[in-house]
Amino acid sequence: MSDPRPIGVFDSGVGGLTVLREIIRRSPEESTIYLGDNARAPYGTRSDAEVRAFSTEALDALADRDVKAIVVACNTSTAVALGDFRRRYDLPILGVVRPGAVTAALTTRNRRVGVIATPATVRSHAYFAAIKDENPAVEVYEHATPAFVPLVEAGQLSGPEVEAAVADGLAPLLGERDPRGEFVFPLPASARIDTLLLGCTHYPLIGAVIAAIAGEGVAIVDSATATASALSELLAINGLEASSPMAGSGASHVQLTTGDIDAFRSVARRLFGDTFVDIEAVELAAVAS
Repeated sequence: MSDPRPIGVFDSGVGGLTVLREIIRRSPEESTIYLGDNARAPYGTRSDAEVRAFSTEALDALADRDVKAIVVACNTSTAVALGDFRRRYDLPILGVVRPGAVTAALTTRNRRVGVIATPATVRSHAYFAAIKDENPAVEVYEHATPAFVPLVEAGQLSGPEVEAAVADGLAPLLGERDPRGEFVFPLPASARIDTLLLGCTHYPLIGAVIAAIAGEGVAIVDSATATASALSELLAINGLEASSPMAGSGASHVQLTTGDIDAFRSVARRLFGDTFVDIEAVELAAVAS
């Protein structure tokens, strides 16, 4: 028996669209409802209590739309309150931390992984714990990069300002730059990270800049593909899969934002072209007040 109800996908802003894109690629028969709380982004510089309260309001809104599962495509919300969400809702809740952590642990060759994320995610040490659970021998170096999310939310995905912010953000993990722009490493090559985990779903939107600055010797890992695979397995285990769409029909996709629709649409077009351009405004209680 198939379940045609949509999958809910939540993020603090536009970052979770990277996860949504992979979900649609992996499971094209599934319908989705995406909710971005852009009006209150970024979450990563907020207190844990605010993150928990704001996220709960958003997930309540998705649950009210009769979704069959929810993907918390926000690393900060996942790190701070995933357990709370699973206790609150009587439906499967999937976060993005563990799928990404597993992929990073399997990717590293020298067992040294760097993690860049929001201050709240780093403060939780969720990635550190998840990677260590997968492979205790991996050395994990976490670093907060709070400048990245505001750039992405503003639609700045490339250019000198983004390049400068990324270079500054990665310097503690990669080393300082010399006058020629090359990194000067304080550690021998064998002690450097060889894998960089993007611990925020906004970061893949500036992934090309991150990869260019990190260099060819560093593998870049994000959680989007791993999360989409984990969701597919979760739906199958719980008997929640949708049937393959019939000819002439197909899955439906709704995108909601608490913020500026035009700004949201601009980023959505970069990921989906003109496939999803009908963005709806939604009000949450605290936003409206």
